[in-house]
Amino acid sequence: MAQPARHSERAGKLYPPAIQSSASLHSVYIYKWMEVENATQMGAQAAFKTCDPSNGYLPATASWPELNTAVTNAIQSTSLSAQVQLQLGSPSEGYYCVNSSGSLQYVSSVAQRPSDCSAAGTASQQPGDYISISTSYDYTPMFPGVSVGGAFTTPVTDTAMIRLD
Repeated sequence: MAQPARHSERAGKLYPPAIQSSASLHSVYIYKWMEVENATQMGAQAAFKTCDPSNGYLPATASWPELNTAVTNAIQSTSLSAQVQLQLGSPSEGYYCVNSSGSLQYVSSVAQRPSDCSAAGTASQQPGDYISISTSYDYTPMFPGVSVGGAFTTPVTDTAMIRLD
């Protein structure tokens, strides 16, 4: 009596190995992309946690010397570890307002807090102090030049913003 085909044998008959390989490489890229997104969010959360406004740590980039260390430790805590790096100029901080279209709009650096959101067309609102964390990861495909992995965007980058006040 013949044994039923195992799943891997059936898969080989349904999908040629090249397609299986391509799908696997694509999955690796998506996994690493999601890890970069996770790392970036963790960096933003670390900034929020360590820059407690009740302790007078705002603006964070000027008032909290351990900010970069806390954010770097957070972004490098995923499986990608130290391969995830802060982009040049990150973290950055500024005052933002919600404009009449409902979008967040940059209105000022942290050097001078605006008195209201008139620059965004919503003078009745108060500006918020937001910090932006931008990360990057240099993705290297397993088989560059002979697979679809070489077509993936690299470096993988992400940005997360969080309101501090």
